Amino acid sequence: MAKVNPGAFIRQVRQEASKVTWPTRKETLVTTGMVFVMVFLASMFFFLVDSGIQFVVKQIMSLGS
Repeated sequence: MAKVNPGAFIRQVRQEASKVTWPTRKETLVTTGMVFVMVFLASMFFFLVDSGIQFVVKQIMSLGS
């Protein structure tokens, strides 16, 4: 592996960072909103599935008594 002095390393890092396409404020807000919506939908899905499984298990357990 080639050794690079610290100054050259910093220059290379800055050069690569300048190539990055950063999102706009609007894109960031829209993406954040989409994440919150998906988290909400996923939590509702798992809540409903868990409630359904709980109901079935309670029904099965009540058969024995």
